[in-house]
Amino acid sequence: MDEVTESKRQLRSIDAPFVAFGPSGVTVRDRLKGLVPQDEKVLRLVGEHLGSLASGDLKVRCADGLDHSTDTWATRKRDLTAVSSSRWAGSITKATHDQWALSRRGQAAHLDSLGAGIRMLRHRLSLPVGERGTERAPSGYRSRQEWFVKSRRLAALEEQCAQVAADREAGRVRVVRGGRKLLNTRHHLTAADLTEARWRELWEASRWFLAADGESGKRFGNETIRVTPQGEVSLKLPAPLADLANARSGRYVLAAKVSFPHRGTEWADRIEDNRAVAYRIHLDVDRGRWYLDASWTRPVVRTMPLQAARAAGMVGVDTNADHFAAWQLDPHGNPVGDPQRFPYDLSGTATHRDAQVRHAITRLLHWAQRCGVTAIGLENLDFTQEKTREKHGRRKKFRQLISGIPTGRLRARLVAMAAELDMVIVAVDPAYTSQWGAQHWQKPLTTPTRKTTRHDSAAVAIGRRALGHPIRRRTAPPHDDRSDRRGHRTAQAPPGVQGREETRRPATDRAHDARRRTGTTRTRATSRASNTVRDARSDQTWVQDSLLIT
Repeated sequence: MDEVTESKRQLRSIDAPFVAFGPSGVTVRDRLKGLVPQDEKVLRLVGEHLGSLASGDLKVRCADGLDHSTDTWATRKRDLTAVSSSRWAGSITKATHDQWALSRRGQAAHLDSLGAGIRMLRHRLSLPVGERGTERAPSGYRSRQEWFVKSRRLAALEEQCAQVAADREAGRVRVVRGGRKLLNTRHHLTAADLTEARWRELWEASRWFLAADGESGKRFGNETIRVTPQGEVSLKLPAPLADLANARSGRYVLAAKVSFPHRGTEWADRIEDNRAVAYRIHLDVDRGRWYLDASWTRPVVRTMPLQAARAAGMVGVDTNADHFAAWQLDPHGNPVGDPQRFPYDLSGTATHRDAQVRHAITRLLHWAQRCGVTAIGLENLDFTQEKTREKHGRRKKFRQLISGIPTGRLRARLVAMAAELDMVIVAVDPAYTSQWGAQHWQKPLTTPTRKTTRHDSAAVAIGRRALGHPIRRRTAPPHDDRSDRRGHRTAQAPPGVQGREETRRPATDRAHDARRRTGTTRTRATSRASNTVRDARSDQTWVQDSLLIT
C-alpha cells in the first residue's frame, strides 16, 4: 500500500464532548440623556487630559519591554498620581498593561501564522511541478512561473518572520492608541468618505480615557466614577481640572441619570453591597451621544454536569457561513420533528454582522427552549490554520467562506446568551461530522415531503456526539457463521466514548472479496431460498425496540 493511500485512511483522534464554561463577566450599557453643554465640556476636557497621560504611559511601558518590574510600575503610577489621582493612575496603568499584553498575544499569533505559511510553501515547493494533491496533502504548483513567484514569496515571509521574531525576543510591540485601522484611514480619506475634520474628531474621541476600575468595599463599588442607586453619575476630577468641580471633594455631578434597563436588578444589588463595578464613559461620534458602560466579573463555573445536560435530549447545531442548521434529538440519539434553519447575513459593517448573529442566536435559543431541552451541541470550531492563503492557494472563495464564519464571537455570544436561559453548550470535536452525518443520516432522513441537506445531517451527527452516541446509526456484531441464532444481524450503535468511528467498507466490496476467496458465485434461486428461511427465523427470535430507528 502506497503512502498516499495509507495517509488517507489514518483518522484523527476524537476528543470527548464537554460542557462549556459560563460567561466570566457582564457588561451593560445605558445612554447619558439630558447632558447640558457644561457636562459635555467637562467630559471632553477630562477625557483629553487622561488620554494624553495614557498615551505617555503606554510609550514608557513599551520602552521598558521585557525589563518591566514592580519598581518600574510603581514609578509610573507615582508620576501619574501627581497629575491626576491615585485611582485614575491605577486605572491608566492597568489599561496600559492589558494593551501591551494583548499586543504580545497578537504578535505571537502573527508569528505562528507566518511559520505555518512558510512550512506550507516549503512543502509545496519541494513537490514536482504539476503533481496532484489529495484530500489531506496539498498539490504541487501548476506551472514553473507560479513556482517561481511562490519562491519569492517564501523569501519575503522568511524575512518578515525573522523581523517579528527579533521584535518578540527584544520585547518590542507595535501598538497605537485609537486603533491602527483608524490611523491608516488618515491616508485614504476619499475612499473612507471622510473629511480631515471629521477624521480628526473620530481620532481624538477614540484616544480619550474615561474608564475606572471598581473597588470592593468602597462606596457603591467605585470611588472614581460613582453611580448611585438613583442613577446619579459623578466622577472624580483630576488635580489640574479640580476647579471645574460642582460638588464636594473635587467631584463633578452630571445632569444625566442612568437606569440600566437590562440587568438593572443585578447591578443594583452589587452597588448596594459595595461590590466592585467598573465604568466607562465614551462618545459615539456618528450619533453624537454619550454612553456609560458598567461591567463586573462573575466566578467561572460549569453550570450543569454533562449527564444532567443529556437527560432531556439535545439540539445539534451545525454552524455555516450564512445560517445555523439545527435538529432536535431525544436522549437515545433519534432525530425528532423537522430540521430548523436560522439564517444570518454577515455582509456589511461590524455592527450589522454582530446584530445578525445575536438575532439568529436568539431565535435558536427560543426554539430550543420550546423543544424542552436544556443543552445545545455545538462544534468546537477553530479555523486558524485553515485561513492561510498558502494552503488553499487559488481557492479564494473558499478562504473567504471559512474566514467569514464568526467562530470565536459566535461561541462567546452563544454561551453567554444560553446562560441567561439556564441552558448549557456542549462542545464536541468537529472531526468528520459533515462527512459521516451525510453518509449515515442524509438518505434515511429524506422523505417525499422533506429534503434533508448535508447541513441537517451534520446537525444530527453533532447532536449524537454531544449525547455520547456514535454517529453511525447501526452496528453489525461479528458472526462466526451465517445463522441467526444470536438474533438480528444489526443493532443500534451503543452509547459511550467512541474510540475510532471509521467508516466500513461497502458491503459489495466485502461480498466480492468473499467470492474471490471461495471461488463460487451465488444464484438467484439459492439467495431466494436462504432469505425465505432467514425471514421465518427472524420473525421468531428478533423484536425491534420502539426507541430505535430502523
